[in-house]
Amino acid sequence: MEAIQVDESVRAQARLLDLSSAFITPMALKCAVELRIADIINSHGGGPITLSQIASGITGSSCPNISHLERLMRLLVHKTIFTAHHPSDGGETLYGLTDISRWIVWDAKPSLAPFVLTRTNPLTLPTWHALSQCIRDGGIAFEKVNGCQLWDFASTNPEFNKLFNDGSSSTIEILMSRFLPAYKDGFSTIGTLVDVGGGTGRTLFEIVKSHPHIRGINFDLPHVIATAPNHERVTHIGGDMFQAIPTGDAILMKSMLCAYNDETNVQILKKCRKAIPENIGKLIIVDVVIEEENNNIFKESKIMLDLVMMTFFSGKQRTEAEWKKLLKEGGFPRYNIIKIPAVEWIIEAYPI
Repeated sequence: MEAIQVDESVRAQARLLDLSSAFITPMALKCAVELRIADIINSHGGGPITLSQIASGITGSSCPNISHLERLMRLLVHKTIFTAHHPSDGGETLYGLTDISRWIVWDAKPSLAPFVLTRTNPLTLPTWHALSQCIRDGGIAFEKVNGCQLWDFASTNPEFNKLFNDGSSSTIEILMSRFLPAYKDGFSTIGTLVDVGGGTGRTLFEIVKSHPHIRGINFDLPHVIATAPNHERVTHIGGDMFQAIPTGDAILMKSMLCAYNDETNVQILKKCRKAIPENIGKLIIVDVVIEEENNNIFKESKIMLDLVMMTFFSGKQRTEAEWKKLLKEGGFPRYNIIKIPAVEWIIEAYPI
């Protein structure tokens, strides 16, 4: 068949249609995660298997709709989330896993399936509908929709609290596999490490497991600590970082400062400054550093995360210049950035 000749205007129209419908892809991905399609294929050795085999593995239904499933898979194959092989003899199409879908296998460790559900959950999606109002009037979209800050909403909504914690925890093992080798020498002089905003303590547990000489203190809000499991060599402490932070040789903050504006972060940093010794203490930040260059594979993810911070919190993702200014105002005039193959990088900051 002869190819249709199109000009740039038509290409732009096609691109705009794709962008306007882009939300369908994460919804289709959410569907695949909920139906555990990647797990079903993985249970057959990763594929290839037929639609009938996938359908037979779907739980909670005695008769899945094969036609609907086929149309779902057509989009997910187009987005390279799954593969499709069409036998030359006209037999049934066979579906397999790709490097992308292997990340949403629930039974795999690590798995990003909980992260997908966090991003696409009905409790979080309404916030994005208030984005234009947020830009017109200022303020935080999440608060306009829910009438309170995300932390307060989580403290009174166990379902959302679990969703948020599970989504955050699902990325930790991946990050730790890159963070720990890159920073192994940085932990050598630390006796007590305080993880401020450490959630359920998963990050700290991975660190003390790799560095048994470290005593860990996981510090977060009381309702978060209440759901934290016991970890060997990790002590959970509930409290308010704006009041006081437990003392230690070093403080860790992973994806914490990005959630707050500069003024609030200066208050937090000054509390951190008081909690560590002046001569040997240090602050270890694991967070996004936005670059101007476009050669980083996580560039788009970093820009997207900046909008997440704007929409759900009062914070933002920062450039190196913005980090430098913030740290200096908070009492940490000296810093060092360690790049790792992840969305977040490591920032070491020192009080002197």
